[in-house]
Amino acid sequence: MSNPFVAGTSDSATTTDNSKLPTYTEYAWDFANDRFMYNMGQHKIVTENEALKVWIYKTLKTERWRYLAYDNAYGIELEKFIGTHTNNSDSAGEIEQYIKEALLINPYIKSIDKIQAGINNDELSYDIYLTTIYGALNVKSANY
Repeated sequence: MSNPFVAGTSDSATTTDNSKLPTYTEYAWDFANDRFMYNMGQHKIVTENEALKVWIYKTLKTERWRYLAYDNAYGIELEKFIGTHTNNSDSAGEIEQYIKEALLINPYIKSIDKIQAGINNDELSYDIYLTTIYGALNVKSANY
């Protein structure tokens, strides 16, 4: 699916009136097995913050400008870090900025409150604390 927020803005302060946004819906995703979830052969549907978790996960896994199916504003630019930067606090800070830019195009996300980097066996992982129009949300990102 292409970016549904093409007209969105990266400045969360100027996001459109949240009361006019429809309830956010997405196909349920099995994060452990990286595939869709089904209920009796039909795609399972999730809404609100659970749906936003799916959108965030897919956004952070999609390299920006790689796939023609997506709008240029969708995705994140992480490939340039692979094999060229050591996983330390300097690169973690730079990646945090890319995460913020990638996620704040979504009008359902009001703010990113905190991003906590963790380094384990030379792999970076992130806990992202954000506020959506539905309330607080905590997302643990994949390892990079």
